Amino acid sequence: MRIAGAPISWGVCEVPGWGHQMSPDRVLAEMKSIGLTATEFGPQGWLPADPQARAEAVARHGLEPVGSFFLAVMHDPDIDPLPQVEKELDAFDAAGGSYLVLAADSGREGYDDRPVLDETGWSTLFATMDRITRACEQRGVEACIHPHWGTMVQNVDEVIRVLDHSSVGLCLDTGHLTCGGADVVELTKTYADRVSIVHAKDVRTSISDRLLAEEITWSEGIRAGMFAPVGQGDIDFETIAAMLEQAGFDGYYVLEQDIMLTEEPAEGEGPIESARASLDALRALA
Repeated sequence: MRIAGAPISWGVCEVPGWGHQMSPDRVLAEMKSIGLTATEFGPQGWLPADPQARAEAVARHGLEPVGSFFLAVMHDPDIDPLPQVEKELDAFDAAGGSYLVLAADSGREGYDDRPVLDETGWSTLFATMDRITRACEQRGVEACIHPHWGTMVQNVDEVIRVLDHSSVGLCLDTGHLTCGGADVVELTKTYADRVSIVHAKDVRTSISDRLLAEEITWSEGIRAGMFAPVGQGDIDFETIAAMLEQAGFDGYYVLEQDIMLTEEPAEGEGPIESARASLDALRALA
């Protein structure tokens, strides 16, 4: 089992006003200190945009780059995300990375609301996603769709529509899929051979059920502790990992626990404690 870190577990997020943002050097150093050997790059702009500078920022902490979580507006015919995709792939050339983890950006700020696609929007999304997938293939990178609350691919029926009408890989984000109404075990059983990468995110469904019922927003759910360290929520990681192993999955499990910080934690405290607990729990499954 290959396990990587993600900056969101340290409260690093692309949403304006999300909370205190810890520095790359501290986050990457803490990943290394708990025994992680790889990381995703985090939101655009957190690490240097310059390819060589990004490569150096990750390399000095001895971490293997996994790839990027990448928001792209794919449903709007007046917006072409390909130039930004190519720019990100330039960074992959210098810094490494194998996966472009695509989220279907709504075009709105944050994840608390979104429009819903009509048939024209869906057609545009599929065509754009295919173009991005081909561009990635030409650069030796695998594109995969990341179901994500507040994006155009959020609910389980939307995820299934993408998987059934495209060849794109799946980022099996156990948290976002659960929030979108999926039975993640059943979805994994059906689509295990489509999984490119796993975002291992544990969920307290007593809170995520309220999100799905529109009783709370995404950000309210985060502040309420909707996500827990792996093994302390309601996701059946043991069954999911066994199914993926049987299907021959050999990609990364990326540890994620979406949190918000109000201030810089003291050294050795804060997100590092939950990240260590998640890593221990996932290693126990292996």
